[in-house]
Amino acid sequence: MDPLRKLESKSVHILREAYSEIDNLAMLWSIGKDSTVLLWLARKAFFGHVPFPLVHIDTSYKLPEMIQYRDRLAAEWNLNVIYGQNEEALKNKETFPDGNLDRVSCCQKLKTDALRQTLDGTGPRYRFDHKSNTYKRETNPAPFRGVIVGVRADEEGSRSKERYFSPRDKSNEWNVGDQPPEFWNQYNTSFPPDCHVRVHPLLDWTELNIWQYIDAENIPTVSLYYDQGSGTRYRSLGCGPCTKPIESCSRNVKEIISELESGKLKKVAERAGRAQDEEDGGGLEKLRRGGYM
Repeated sequence: MDPLRKLESKSVHILREAYSEIDNLAMLWSIGKDSTVLLWLARKAFFGHVPFPLVHIDTSYKLPEMIQYRDRLAAEWNLNVIYGQNEEALKNKETFPDGNLDRVSCCQKLKTDALRQTLDGTGPRYRFDHKSNTYKRETNPAPFRGVIVGVRADEEGSRSKERYFSPRDKSNEWNVGDQPPEFWNQYNTSFPPDCHVRVHPLLDWTELNIWQYIDAENIPTVSLYYDQGSGTRYRSLGCGPCTKPIESCSRNVKEIISELESGKLKKVAERAGRAQDEEDGGGLEKLRRGGYM
C-alpha cells in the first residue's frame, strides 16, 4: 500500500475507534491545514458525514480569511460547527494586543481557558445555524468528554510526547509523565469517568505528508498558505498579532511540496512565525501542560 494511504487508513481507524468508545465526542477545527485534513479524513471515515461537532476557539484575533473559510465550509459541507470564546477576557481587554498581557498569558486566556470552558460547557458556545447561516448561542451546553485534535509529533517538541489516546484530568491539564503505553496499534480507550481524553489521529503524519495528501485529495485550504505576489506566505496559521509569514514564493500546493522536498526549510521550524512559542521558551510545553492544543 502507498505510504500516504497507510497513514490515511490508520487515521480513519483511530477516528472510528474514538467514535465507538468515547461518548460526547467533538473535534477541534483550527481552520489550519492539519485540522482540515483531519476533517477530510472524518468525512471519509463516516461516508461523507461528520457525526460529531467541530469546535473552533475564536480568539477574535484570527486572520479574517480563516473565519471566512470556516463559515463557507460549514455551509457547503453541512458541518455542525461550534465556536467558543473567552468573552470576559476580551471585554476586560486582558489580551496582548491591548497591551495588558504578554503573549503566553494571552494564549492562556483566549485559547487554553476558552477551550476548557467551551469543552466543559461553562463558557458560551455558538452553533452554526444552517437556515440563517449565522451562529446562535447554545442553551444548556453539555460537556464533551473527548476531543479529536490534529496534533502531529513532528510539529514541535511537546507534541512528540503525546499518545493517540491521551488522558487529561477534569481540568484538561496534561501529566506528561503519566501517559498510557501504546504497543502494536493497541489503544487504551478505557479511562475513568472524570477523565478528559484527547485523540490524535495525525500523530504519525509529517508536514510533507499533509501537503501531499492535500494535493492527492484536492482539499480546499486557506489562501494565506500561498504567495499572493509578495514573496511571502504563512506556513502556520494563528492570531494575526502573533503570527508572521515566511519568505516563500510557493503559489500553490505542488510548489509547497517541492519547497519542502528541496530541504530549503529544513532548518526553519514550522512554527517559527508563531511569536508565543518563542516566549514560551522556544516550545509549547508550558502552555500545553495547561490544556493548550
